[in-house]
Amino acid sequence: MEKGLEQLKKHLFTMQPLSDEEWQDFAGIWQLHQYKRKATLTAAGETERYLYFVLEGIQRAFFLDAEREATLVFTYPYCFSGIADSLLTQLPSRYFLETLTASTLLRTTHTQLQQLMEKHRNIEKLINRFTSFALMGLLERHVELLTYNAEEKFRTLLKRSPHVLQLIPHKYLASYIGMDATTFSKLMATVRIE
Repeated sequence: MEKGLEQLKKHLFTMQPLSDEEWQDFAGIWQLHQYKRKATLTAAGETERYLYFVLEGIQRAFFLDAEREATLVFTYPYCFSGIADSLLTQLPSRYFLETLTASTLLRTTHTQLQQLMEKHRNIEKLINRFTSFALMGLLERHVELLTYNAEEKFRTLLKRSPHVLQLIPHKYLASYIGMDATTFSKLMATVRIE
């Protein structure tokens, strides 16, 4: 638990340092949880009650209906995870969150986070900054999906996260960048990875 909190502190303080009191209060709301591979953390229709910080493992958020499945995001050490829009609005999620591998996560509740943001303005500012950067990343990804061709999407994925080819099944990576598995396989065979 202590190592996990140190990783969380390191991650947070790159964005915005907290006072000793703020950090002690923030560190006090997290609990360590372990999940098996393919565990559903949040199902569509449920309201996201938790914010996670990933210590080990890989998770994915995805959309699923009767006709299609689309991977929205992957999370891995050391980043936050959860269905963000449902967590922030406290409305039912349209998406699923699952573990792709056995995962060790720090977890806190929406209620605890809200109470801390009311108590410490600096923590509220920190959460707002993380939310702003997440939105920025989402808009960048949206532009990529709408304007890049298949090879550009593939190259962008590898430039941003080259390690994912060994960690995440290729069918999920193909879904994430908006292409079918056959096209992804062809790109794997033909695009030189630098």
